[in-house]
Amino acid sequence: MRETKAGLEIDISVTPSSPKSEVQGIDRWRKRLVVKVRAHPEKGEANEEVVSLLSEYFHADVEVVRGHTSRMKTVLVHASREDAQKKLEGPDARP
Repeated sequence: MRETKAGLEIDISVTPSSPKSEVQGIDRWRKRLVVKVRAHPEKGEANEEVVSLLSEYFHADVEVVRGHTSRMKTVLVHASREDAQKKLEGPDARP
């Protein structure tokens, strides 16, 4: 996570066309949040689902800021570092 004036930038790894949509947890080796979405990587559908899923997960507005056509993306989460950290380390978090 990197703090910016607008919120937090979080690097994520996206797996499109998955059986279910979920935030799987943190890949500590790649230092990325692992996100799986059901949508196919066509016409921005996977990006839209990533934004929707992470907005619900963090209870904040989210936007893709880098990697629109890549599986490795950076999203901007309009939330405080403390709130995001609690969510990532809380009871819903996965290893």
